[in-house]
Amino acid sequence: MMTEFRPGRFQVLPVIIKNLLIINGLCFLAQLTIDGLSAGRGFNVRTGVLADWFALHHLFSPLFKPWQLLTHMFMHGSLSHIFGNMFALWMFGSVLENLWGPKRFLSFYLICGFGAAVLHMGSLWYENAQLIADLTRLRDNVTIDNYELFYNHYLRNLLNYGEPYPSQLLNAWQADPGNFQYKEQGLALATSYANAALSGATMGASGAVFGCLAAFGYLFPNTYIYLYFFVPIKAKWVILGYMALELFLTFQNSAGDNVAHFAHLGGALVGFLLVYFWNRTNRRRFY
Repeated sequence: MMTEFRPGRFQVLPVIIKNLLIINGLCFLAQLTIDGLSAGRGFNVRTGVLADWFALHHLFSPLFKPWQLLTHMFMHGSLSHIFGNMFALWMFGSVLENLWGPKRFLSFYLICGFGAAVLHMGSLWYENAQLIADLTRLRDNVTIDNYELFYNHYLRNLLNYGEPYPSQLLNAWQADPGNFQYKEQGLALATSYANAALSGATMGASGAVFGCLAAFGYLFPNTYIYLYFFVPIKAKWVILGYMALELFLTFQNSAGDNVAHFAHLGGALVGFLLVYFWNRTNRRRFY
């Protein structure tokens, strides 16, 4: 909940926010229908046909398509995921749309989401640079030494990965180094592993929503947000604390954490820069 902001002609559900809520809801319903229930996955919609086509993938993934830089913003992985994003979008985005008008807000929202995606792609590139380099080395020169290097880095602990198993192939190749079939199998196993590793889906409006959070915190730093509906805290402290938490989680990189924290920070950075330059001629106008 928020207090202290009272613009004229305030709309509780302005037109762009309303349409974004509808579009995201319809997309999630399609995910539930096609990727979830009809595919036997229930409410798990992080994988499937729609996820492959419209969620964001690594640039080197065979699943990457250019339009994913936009469409990933309208995909969500769970009910809690879409509810959290849409609630924050309505809560903070409505204020921004009332302040800026629909055209500027829509431009802001899409630019934040696109910017978050580009920065996230950069982080994925950095995280997987060694994997890409090792696979490229093997592709350029399919030798037992390069396969063994790839095996030791990535395949050693995958006892039952692929056919033949990586360890069995290594042993057989060492016994017969000139066998062309082993070269093909080694390259196929390495490529299959790399494609799977690079094909994790990133989805959600979080990057664009974090842009809205950053813009709200910049424009209305002293507006009170009622944390858990009871504890009043100024927006600047809530949002700075949230960003600090995201930064901590980005570098902690905990096992099993599939949240794109860098995308969140990227969206916040783009949102802050946009509103800073848009507002640079009127810097003292804070609420």
